[in-house]
Order: sequence, then structure tokens, then C-alpha cells
Amino acid sequence: MSEYYFDGKGKAFRPIIVALMARACNIHHNNSRHVQASQRTIALIAEMIHTASLVHDDIIDDASSRRGKHTVNKIWGEKKAVLAGDLILSAASIALARIGNTTVISILTQVIEDLVRGEFLQLGSKENENERFAHYLEKTFKKTASLIANSCKAVSVLGCPDPVVHEIAYQYGKNIGIAFQLIDDVLDFTSCSDQMGKPTSADLKLGLATGPVLFASQQFPEMNAMILRRFSLPGDVDRARQYVLQSDGVQQTTYLAQQYCHKAIREISKLRPSPERDALIQLSEIVLTRDK
Repeated sequence: MSEYYFDGKGKAFRPIIVALMARACNIHHNNSRHVQASQRTIALIAEMIHTASLVHDDIIDDASSRRGKHTVNKIWGEKKAVLAGDLILSAASIALARIGNTTVISILTQVIEDLVRGEFLQLGSKENENERFAHYLEKTFKKTASLIANSCKAVSVLGCPDPVVHEIAYQYGKNIGIAFQLIDDVLDFTSCSDQMGKPTSADLKLGLATGPVLFASQQFPEMNAMILRRFSLPGDVDRARQYVLQSDGVQQTTYLAQQYCHKAIREISKLRPSPERDALIQLSEIVLTRDK
């Protein structure tokens, strides 16, 4: 069950960023192209923590498909899926402990706390329209960006003693992570399900008001009642989807993602030039133009 998602069919977005960041920091520090075994382990741990969170999220969301195949909870049931997610997390914890660096351990355990707090934020919602966007961005940081930011920071700590570099790595990961999720939220409205490997309008069906919805509700205030009742009445999901597509919610969310990508580029450009640093810059373009 735990091996089920480790089939090489995912994008491997997180481990690729982490591996590139490791080399970019090493080159910046002492012109070394060598990636340490401990840095490579961080890339694996990042993907393992991510995958464990997918298994658990799918239980919470009662999801039936993921990456174009049935979810663990649909095949083996919820009880066993909880345990499978726990097993993946324990394997990640053992790998992390073996690195033997207490700073790195505390950086990555923060991620696990953030994932839990982010999921709790997603389960709740804000009555106040003005607080909603801040709530959404905080949830987005904790559920998606924290893992990328802190994994990037962890490899920079292992490769370079300069705290300025640690902050650059963290800020790059944070900003690219938020942009990545904003585009994910856009694709829920613009992409068809065979492309995503998961059904679209999934967020609305879960009662979630993401960026495109929150922007659309500024143009169509009648959406606020639907947001408050989490799109629970018959026809709410379809009407909300129509409002979003009539509004410029998709364009505004994409523009916001561009702002975060530009901030990521500004940060990583502070490092010494290298093919890996330039690849991280290119990656921020790919984040904005992907369709799955």
C-alpha cells in the first residue's frame, strides 16, 4: 500500500527542486558540483512527506482518484489507508534521523506540523469576507509551500554555513510553492479531468473557496452566501463554476502566481550563476505554464 504511489508516475516536482537547490547552494558556497548523500536524502524525504500527506488528504476528502488511478482509501479502505500514510511518514522520519543533523531535523519536523495545521485551516472557514484571502494564503503556505521552502532550506544548511543563503533557499521555495498551488487552484477550473488525473471542480465539490472563487466573489457578491454554506445546496457547484468563468478570477489568480514566481526569481538570482540556479529560474516559468 505504501509503495502504491511511488510508481514514478508523479511529476517529482519537489525532489527535483530540492536536488537543484542543493547543487546551486554548493556551487555558490565553494564551487563544488558534488551533491552530498544527505542532501539527496532530503529530496527523498520531501517526496515521502508529500506522498504521506496525499494518502491522508484523500481519506479526509473521500477522494476516489489520484494521478489517474484509484486512491489507497478506495482500494484498501480508510483504516488501512491511515496506517499506510503513517508508515510512509515513519520511513521519512527514520531517514531524517539518520542524517543526524539536529538543525535539519527541526526544519523538516516543522513541515509536518504545518501540514496538519494547514489541513485544519482548510476544514474551517472565515465568516468575514476580508479575512478570507489571508486565511486562504496561510492555508496554501502550510499545506503546500512549507514543505518546499523548508526542504530547500534543509539542503542549503547541509551544503553551506551562510544563513543568508539559507534564507534565499527558503524564500525561493516558499514563493514557488505558493505559486504552484495557485496554479493548481486555477487548473481546477480550466483543465479537464483526464489531463489532471483527478476530477475538476474538485475543490468546489469539497466546499473549498480557492483563489479564483475569492476573486470572483468580489465581482459577484451573491457568491458569498454560497461560500458560507460551502456550496452545499443543489446547483451551487455549477453556479459557482459559472460565476468564476464569467469573472476574471482565473486571470487574477494567475497574475498573483506570477508575482510569487517573480519574487522566487529575485531571491534565487542572488546566488552565484550556475546551470542549476538557471534551471530553478526556468522552473518558475514552467510552474506558470503547466497544464497538469
